[in-house]
Amino acid sequence: MIEPRDLSQAGWADIEPRYDLLATRPLDDVEAWLRDWSRFEEVLGEAHSLALLAYTCDTGDVEKRAAELRFSRDIAPRAREQGVRLARRLLDTGYSTPALEPQLRRFRNQHGLFREANVPLFGQLAALSTDWQRLAGSLTATWEDREVPLPELRVHQASADRTVREQAYRLHLNAILSRRDEIAGIFDEQVRLRQRVARNAGFENYRDYAHAEKNRFDYSPQDCERFHDAVERMVVPAIARILAARGEQMGLDALRPWDTVDGLFGVADPLGRPPLSPFADIGTLTVRAQAIFARVDPAFGSYFETMRTEGLLDLDSRPGKVPGGYCTSLPFRRRPFIFMNASGMDGDVRTLLHEGGHAFHTFEAFASQPLQFLRHPGAEMAEVGSMSMELLAAPYLGRDEGGFYDPEEERRSRASHLQGVLFGLAHVATVDAFQHWIYTSAEGQDRDARDREWLRLCDRFKPGVDWSGLADLRIGRWLAQPHFFRHPFYYIEYGIAQLGALQVWRNSLVHRAEAVAAYRDGLALGATRPLPDLYAAAGARLVFDAESVGELVALVQEHLAELAD
Repeated sequence: MIEPRDLSQAGWADIEPRYDLLATRPLDDVEAWLRDWSRFEEVLGEAHSLALLAYTCDTGDVEKRAAELRFSRDIAPRAREQGVRLARRLLDTGYSTPALEPQLRRFRNQHGLFREANVPLFGQLAALSTDWQRLAGSLTATWEDREVPLPELRVHQASADRTVREQAYRLHLNAILSRRDEIAGIFDEQVRLRQRVARNAGFENYRDYAHAEKNRFDYSPQDCERFHDAVERMVVPAIARILAARGEQMGLDALRPWDTVDGLFGVADPLGRPPLSPFADIGTLTVRAQAIFARVDPAFGSYFETMRTEGLLDLDSRPGKVPGGYCTSLPFRRRPFIFMNASGMDGDVRTLLHEGGHAFHTFEAFASQPLQFLRHPGAEMAEVGSMSMELLAAPYLGRDEGGFYDPEEERRSRASHLQGVLFGLAHVATVDAFQHWIYTSAEGQDRDARDREWLRLCDRFKPGVDWSGLADLRIGRWLAQPHFFRHPFYYIEYGIAQLGALQVWRNSLVHRAEAVAAYRDGLALGATRPLPDLYAAAGARLVFDAESVGELVALVQEHLAELAD
């Protein structure tokens, strides 16, 4: 059997014969054939993940960029085509099991969406995504006579000194705006190609195509719009109250963007205290994170120890790394890998807890589900795994539990997190509504119209901050959002999942052990149940209506009030 390393230099000519063998082999033993197909997808998937990791860790390396392009542009679209071909063969046999049925439904859907004319377009889109990654990873700013990657500015954006915060904020977004035309050019072409993909598949617009392509059987674009409205009705007023109180604490007549919360940046303490500094080195971050995970459940501590000892973590910020963080899977060896850009801040702890939840989802699903097709339930459930972990881990952030903080610092961290949950829901609504507009509006390919619409949506969902004279910087915020460029329409999942995670957390406040056990049960199911059943197994349900959203917002506000006492 081949291994991922055998495909590290492979081109499509090396891959295609292996699919041809699966496509022509007699199906006298469907289960054995399915296992062999699954195993090959594991090998190919891990080879691609390794190429992606190598490149995102070092975007300046020409060979690594070429290898990632070879997989994403040349191999992945064709492999997707072959997957549809093999899925059709499986469907024609009539073979099914209860665990496989949700995946067979996805296979049927993907077969119906497939158009050969889209294969080269997917390759072009992958190349444009790589171009954006290269550009984003190359951005730096000059801070105290030193060129630093943009993630390093976050610590200064949380400074108690307002002048320092403003300087770091402006430097960060101005670095992005300095490449505004180039970024907009990449996106112009992506929008054009995505709309072509949709029309080729018989859809009026890419929004509707993307919704179908993501196998969203259990909710509709109209449900997403219900979510937007619920956020506007229930979350936005709560945010306005938080910001009004923050302005009073800071003695400011008006909050400016560097005075408050933004997912890209550090957050200044309203009482002028220095930023939380939970760790000085990556070793401390990993040791204490492991202790926290073990307090949530001993199995999670064991999983994280495996990742530490097997070199499955790349956590520090370095020049040339792509900004942000993610967890990917290495399916051949049945392991996850966490990538992030830590710089010693409270938000880094949260990021590692979040990506740790994804990693443990991988461990649980891979241990429980024998086939690659049964392991990945979709982002709506995957993000429940990560966001629930952030909330379940919160009681163990204190040093007396093996974590990072003294009691006052712990309260600050937990309050910041819960406020961030509300701000995050508003940002999800902004991002998702923006994408709905881009791909359904006649003006979606007009870069100036896009900027105007972004500003309008920010006014709708993000109140309480004075942006006068700063429209360009506000526009820079969407240009810095990776999902628009790399994962279109992958964002509403964060909102849906956050509401699911809040329900898991609510359960844990009543019966902690039972809630954690249900959470693990939901993760272990992988993709073997429809989405509503996965949520139910974890102790939650899909939520889009204002009444249910309001109940969860009230819970968050109640705990914020307790932390403020």
